Amino acid sequence: METLLQQIINGLSLGSVYALIAVGYSLVYSILLFSNFAHGGFLVIGGYVCYFFLGGYFLSNFFEGGVGTNIWVAAAAALVGAGLSAVIVEKLAYKPIRERTPVTLYMLIASMGMNIVIENIFVVTIGGRYRALPSVIPMKPVSVLGVATTSQFDLLALATAVVFLVGLQIFLSRTKWGLAIRAASYNLRTAGLMGVNVNRLISLVFFVAGMLAAIGGIFLSARYTLYPQLGAITTKAFVAAVIGGLGSLPGAVAGSLILGLAEMLATGFVSSQFRDLIVFVLLIVTLIVRPAGLFGKSVGEKV
Repeated sequence: METLLQQIINGLSLGSVYALIAVGYSLVYSILLFSNFAHGGFLVIGGYVCYFFLGGYFLSNFFEGGVGTNIWVAAAAALVGAGLSAVIVEKLAYKPIRERTPVTLYMLIASMGMNIVIENIFVVTIGGRYRALPSVIPMKPVSVLGVATTSQFDLLALATAVVFLVGLQIFLSRTKWGLAIRAASYNLRTAGLMGVNVNRLISLVFFVAGMLAAIGGIFLSARYTLYPQLGAITTKAFVAAVIGGLGSLPGAVAGSLILGLAEMLATGFVSSQFRDLIVFVLLIVTLIVRPAGLFGKSVGEKV
């Protein structure tokens, strides 16, 4: 019982981090109808910006002792940096394509290229070695209900994800731009005809998606290590978005929690070697049984 509860908590923590990333995938897909595979690059950017601002690299040469190892300053810089990077990528790589052709396959291909570009920029400029974030996120074990033990890190990751996902839901349901995003998710062209500044709306969506990826990047860098190819883990977040239904934000969250729980339960009761196997078996089963995902709708072909 203790092991089960512990693995459930760990699974919810991991799933909540996946959810932040998967929601970014779904946001972009709901507007532009393509899967932005450069999303992993924004996660890496967020992780490295946080690392730099914690004094882990060259900033210590300009600021004595780094930037005070203040995780709040570092996290805020990571969110802004990743968000702005996402906007820049959209302007440089996706906007010229979407203005010339309605075929979203071209943007999908461009996103794969941009992901490789971002990874290689880090490899060329700062190297591909593994780096550890300074110990500013608490890792101490804590007791849960007196029957299981987890870490402060897992509880903090879960709480942070809940706060940001609830904040995103409030933004989408209570603000003018949130209403515009929901309208554009039904039909972007019609939203433009109704007076919505489409280009600004798309930039906002990419900025929000980049910020959510950065949060995931910070927690994943702290849980594991930071390196240029860390963004590959967003493949699992994409799988979670597909299982939940691409374009559905509740679906992205549900799919992520299912995936996180499946991984941790497999690790605890079977073997860690089966984690990835179970993830992709769930994907295949979903595509066979319900191709649109748990919360998705059967619509015309999308890429």
